[in-house]
Amino acid sequence: MGTSTETDLRARWAGLAGAEAEAVGDDLIRRYQEAHRRYHTVDHLAAMLGVIDELAGDAEDVDAVRYAAFFHDAIYAVDRADNEERSAVLAEEVLESLGAAAELVREVVRLVRLTGTHDPADDDRNGGVLCDADLAVLAADAQGYAAYTAAVRAEYRDVPDDLFRTGRAAVLEGLARQPRLFRTATARARFEAAARANLERELTELTASTG
Repeated sequence: MGTSTETDLRARWAGLAGAEAEAVGDDLIRRYQEAHRRYHTVDHLAAMLGVIDELAGDAEDVDAVRYAAFFHDAIYAVDRADNEERSAVLAEEVLESLGAAAELVREVVRLVRLTGTHDPADDDRNGGVLCDADLAVLAADAQGYAAYTAAVRAEYRDVPDDLFRTGRAAVLEGLARQPRLFRTATARARFEAAARANLERELTELTASTG
C-alpha cells in the first residue's frame, strides 16, 4: 500500500504508458522517494502534473510533456551538475525499451534536458508548459514558499551555510534576470507577479545573511 500521491502517480503513469509499463512507473516513483530527497519528491512530481493539466491547452503534445515530467528529476544527486542529462539518457533508454515512437522519444529527451536551463524558445509550446510547471512553486503563498525553501535547504544539508547562500543566490539571480519567468500566457497571468515577489524577498534575505 502506498500513499494517495503514489497511487495517483501510478494511475497517471499507466494512463500514459499503459498497464504493461507498470514496473517502469514503479521504478520512477521509487526514484522520487530516495532518502536524500526533500523537495524533488513525489509531491513535486504530482504538483507539476497538476499544473501541466491546467496548461494542457498551451502544449503541442501534452503527453510528451507529461512523460518529461516523470523523467525530469528521475536522477537527482545534489553533488552533480549533470542530473538533467542523466535523466534524459534514462528517458531515452526506457521509452525505447517500451517501444515508444521515435518522435516521442526525441521530444521527451529534449524536454528533460530543457529543465536544466528553464529557457525554452518563444515558439516552444511543450517546453514552455514543462518549464512553467517546474517553476510554479516560485509563486506559492508564504507558507508554501517557506516550505519549499526549507526543503531545498534540507537537500543541501551537508553544504555549509555560507556556500549554500552564495549558490542559492546565484540560481535565483539567474532566474530573476530572465525577462519572463513563465512562458505561457496562462502561467504568466497566474504566477509571474507572485513569483517575482518571492524571488526578491528571498534574495534580500540571502543578501542580508551574507552581508
